[in-house]
Amino acid sequence: MNIKLTLFTPTYNRAHLLERLYSSIKKQTYHHFEWLIVDDGSTDNTSEVVKTFIEEGIITIKYVFKRNGGKHRAINEGVQQAQGELFFIADSDDMLPPDALKRVVEVYQQIKDDKNFGGVAGVDAYPDGRIVGSGLPTPTLDCNSIEIRSKYHVLGDLSEVFRTEVMKEFPFPEIDDEKFCPEVLIWNRIARKYKLRYFNEPIYIAEYQDGGLTARIVEIRMKSPIASTTCYAEMLSLDIPFKDKLKAAVNYWRFRLCCKKGKPAPNIGWMWMCVWPLGWLMHVKDLRLVK
Repeated sequence: MNIKLTLFTPTYNRAHLLERLYSSIKKQTYHHFEWLIVDDGSTDNTSEVVKTFIEEGIITIKYVFKRNGGKHRAINEGVQQAQGELFFIADSDDMLPPDALKRVVEVYQQIKDDKNFGGVAGVDAYPDGRIVGSGLPTPTLDCNSIEIRSKYHVLGDLSEVFRTEVMKEFPFPEIDDEKFCPEVLIWNRIARKYKLRYFNEPIYIAEYQDGGLTARIVEIRMKSPIASTTCYAEMLSLDIPFKDKLKAAVNYWRFRLCCKKGKPAPNIGWMWMCVWPLGWLMHVKDLRLVK
């Protein structure tokens, strides 16, 4: 196997967690990869910690420091810097099983020459080995990231590994004064053109941190309403169950109410005006929670 993979880590003030991820990367049984770290303006000792990793000389590491702008901007930077054929995002607070990269490449080789595939995806696991969510109904599935949820009803986080050229084709929008963009916005755009080969094996060990994006997601979306409403508006045009569209429409109005004057959100069909009161109620509840 001679496929080069870029293992990409966006990080912000997580120096105390990087050692754990690094330890799991050193144990990988597949070695033809680079570890690309984009530091999104950390004010802790992240650069010093990464320097010690580089000095060990065990794996190929590239470190890039940029002004703080949010994870999506760090991903865009990483995609441009990546030298690998595949782009695997590994957050700084998580880990990889020893055979993760090996299995990613082995499964990718099965579909490498089929340009209808944008990459592959495995499942996530907790540190104790339990699968996050439902897992897949079969050992492998060929479908896009919309169908995996709406058609096959798979629950829980999955780890997508895209071709780097696909990530370049679908960059994250960078909106002035906003530091967050939902990853699912881009995954949905990719899904309109490409499918993935999903395989029912854990390639990622997730541990959700207090104060991380997952823990603060409502407040974060409120501060980035254009990106958030864009995501929900585009969901309304997808082939997904009506109940999911209804939920997206409510969330659209919920976060559209956070938009400042002069920062117009994308428009949606007039028929979704009927759920505006529900969005308003959730918005009022959000305001109380974030005070």
